[in-house]
Amino acid sequence: MMSDLVHGPDGRPRCGWCGDSPIYRDYHDREWGRLADDDRTQFAFIVLESAQAGLSWITILKQREAYRRAYRDFDPEIVARFTDADVGRLAADPGIVRNRRKIEASIGNARVFVDIVERHGSFARWLREFFDGVPVVNHWTKLEHIPAITPRSERIAKELKSRGFRFFGPTITYAHLQATGFVDDHLEGCWRRLEA
Repeated sequence: MMSDLVHGPDGRPRCGWCGDSPIYRDYHDREWGRLADDDRTQFAFIVLESAQAGLSWITILKQREAYRRAYRDFDPEIVARFTDADVGRLAADPGIVRNRRKIEASIGNARVFVDIVERHGSFARWLREFFDGVPVVNHWTKLEHIPAITPRSERIAKELKSRGFRFFGPTITYAHLQATGFVDDHLEGCWRRLEA
C-alpha cells in the first residue's frame, strides 16, 4: 500500500506516489503542479501523456529525452508537418514507444494544437478559458482522494476529441492539467504545498 506522504533522502515530505524513485522525486519537485504557460511545455506533455496511455508514467519519463529528439524539441509546428516518412522514422526509434497509432495520433494532435494556437493565441490561453483564468488548488490529505477524472477534464477531453485529438481522454486530460499546473493536487503536508 502506498503511503500518502513519503520522505526523500533530503527529509522533505512529498506526495506518496513518488515512492523512492529519484526520477519521480525530481519530476514531483520541479514540474508536477507548476503552472506551465508556454505552449512548448504544453505540447511536450501532450505528446508524452498520449504515449503513456496504457503504460506507466515512469516509463515515459525515462524516455523523455529520446522523445525530445524524435519530436524536434517538441515544436508543435514542426511536428504538425511530419509526413509518413516521419511516422516510419518514429516507429523505428528504439528510444520511444513505437506504437504506430500513438505516433500518428501525436502528429494529428500537433495539427489540432497549432490550430488552437492560431485561433486563441496560445494553447495555454485556450485551457485557461475552462478555469475562468484561475488554476485550481485542491487541498487533498490522502492520495485516494485525488480523482482520476473530473467534470472539467471530461469537458476539455470532449472538446479536444471534437477537434480531432486522439489518445487523450478525460483521465489523460486530468493528468495533463496536474502536470502543467492548471490543477495543483499536491497533498497537504507535501513540501511543495508548504512552499506555495
